Amino acid sequence: MASAVLKVAVAGISRCSRVALLRAHSKTAPLHQGVPASLWKLGRLNHIAIAVPDMEKATALYRDVLGATVSDKVPLPEHGVYTVFVELGNTKLELLHPLGEKSPIAGFLQKNKSGGMHHICIEVDDINAAIVDLKAKNIRTLSAEPRIGAHGKPVMFLHPKDCDGVLVELEEA
Repeated sequence: MASAVLKVAVAGISRCSRVALLRAHSKTAPLHQGVPASLWKLGRLNHIAIAVPDMEKATALYRDVLGATVSDKVPLPEHGVYTVFVELGNTKLELLHPLGEKSPIAGFLQKNKSGGMHHICIEVDDINAAIVDLKAKNIRTLSAEPRIGAHGKPVMFLHPKDCDGVLVELEEA
């Protein structure tokens, strides 16, 4: 009975639409049949980055007040930032402070005097495949090629206007 109703319902639509609709109701033909699997895979949340106007004060908050383990302050001149990583059980916080006047964090702090969340970082298993795939899906990147990030691994930032207002960093796992 349901099969007869479905056949009547699809009689007036195009062949491609009919095939897709019939597959959707089929118990034997998977929807992904004939579609290649993704060449890359999204992984875990690596860190959440917070821009801070006073690195020493922010580090002391997490280390001395909240009792977290924090790294040393490390300069990353190629990214224009100082970083401190706060270790959490399941992820990290990355505290960012400007290194030089051309730092992207300096511009962020000019607009957000108290600091705030800057970006999220998600691991991927193959950053180059992810970039090719995302560019094909009209997701812009902030640089032409991946750069080496704070963990010594290739990273790429995705344009926040293409990611619902969130600056997303991809890091190869």
